[in-house]
Amino acid sequence: MGRFVQGADRRQQTLLPECLDDYVAEENPVRVVDVFVDELDLKGLGFEGMTPAATGRPAYHPAMLLKLYVYGYLNKVQSSRRLEREAQRNVELMWLTGRLAPDHKTIADFRRENGSAIQAACAQFVVLCRQLGLFGAALVAIDGSKFKAVNTRDRNFTAYKVKRRIEQVAEHIAGYLQDLDTADRQEGEAAEARSVRLVEKIDRLRGQMAMLKAMEAEVEASPDGQVSLTDSDARAMATSGRGSGIVGYNVQSAVEGEHHLIVAHDVVMTGLDKHQLASMAQKAKDALGVEALDVLADRGYFSGEEILACEAMGVTPYLPKPQTSGAKAAGRFGKQDFVYQPDQDAYRCPAGALLPRHMTTVEKGLTLHRYWDRASCTGCRLKPQCTPSIERRVTRWEHEAVIDALQTRMDLAPRAMRTRRRLVEHPFGTIKAWMGHTHFLMKRLPNVKTEISLHILAYNMKRVMAVLGTKPLMEAIRA
Repeated sequence: MGRFVQGADRRQQTLLPECLDDYVAEENPVRVVDVFVDELDLKGLGFEGMTPAATGRPAYHPAMLLKLYVYGYLNKVQSSRRLEREAQRNVELMWLTGRLAPDHKTIADFRRENGSAIQAACAQFVVLCRQLGLFGAALVAIDGSKFKAVNTRDRNFTAYKVKRRIEQVAEHIAGYLQDLDTADRQEGEAAEARSVRLVEKIDRLRGQMAMLKAMEAEVEASPDGQVSLTDSDARAMATSGRGSGIVGYNVQSAVEGEHHLIVAHDVVMTGLDKHQLASMAQKAKDALGVEALDVLADRGYFSGEEILACEAMGVTPYLPKPQTSGAKAAGRFGKQDFVYQPDQDAYRCPAGALLPRHMTTVEKGLTLHRYWDRASCTGCRLKPQCTPSIERRVTRWEHEAVIDALQTRMDLAPRAMRTRRRLVEHPFGTIKAWMGHTHFLMKRLPNVKTEISLHILAYNMKRVMAVLGTKPLMEAIRA
């Protein structure tokens, strides 16, 4: 072993043992976790157990358990059982907890029982970032991503799935009954044994059929037509890849434009983002503490009502309008080819004719105006490119002006969607990589919100440490 670096003798005894603090460098991120939690008003945030009981076995202080979780999520250790093992062998955790090593049930119960307080601690770090001046221009990008739940596809039922499975089970039962008739015509021990196995399979399938019939009624009674057995709040959601849908939750986030910090987040049980724009914009606006805010989002968030709500609260949205025109898909003129004339309250068609307003109707709570001019359409040379009907009708929402203003903004900001991708997509990728591309560890929506809050707190903390450094951050937290 000569000419190699030599380690210390495992049996070497020391008269004065080394201090545990010597193993943790001054720039170690674990010191940031320690300072951050120590400076929190845990009682004000709502953590349970801040006042110890006068009798019984002493409990662990909530600050120690919160430090354990924040450290774990910073270092890709989210499981309570893994945290229990790490507390027994990890020098940094020994320093952080004072050599305390709670069992996994104590660790898991703390996370489950203090969900709202943990979410408040995550929000408190966003407040700290705002006080440190880390938020630049009043600009955020909003996006949603699907995260898997503790529920497989086979344990999630919709009306279509139940119907399809009932048909499959019925086909299998019919096939086994035919096989049983064939086996009954034969003699011998092999045929008798086969008949017994077929009867067992048929009985098992009939039990599945009874379960599916009961599930069919349960799905029909469900408000959204879905039932999940393992995690009752998880929902089947479509993803971009064909056949790659998951059963999980839709996590929403708003990322600011200066240092890519997540300033607001939420978890919803619907797979569509269409109704999330205004609520997420309001959360981001409150977190940044600004009067006006620019918001970037993708076309999945497009909704006239949501855009109107954003305008009312002082938020300026930037998002592309989805192209859903059947006429455009068929090679004919789309609505965008008709120009609205506000002074005349009419549309100018591609042939130059004016289409006046003829009627107003209410559909799905929206007030819609209809524009057409049959005389202009009759004999128009462009009619084959316009409509197969007698005349072309154009529909305008009563607040269509906000959509027109949005389109003008998008035309003047051609790089807005590239900026959106650069801001908001990599935080989701980072968090999923830390999770190990697996599912949430907890069940039910309130617990999932707690878990994603811990992930986002760890993400933001790591970002700020990269921007400021650990020592300046600790000094700022103490100040």
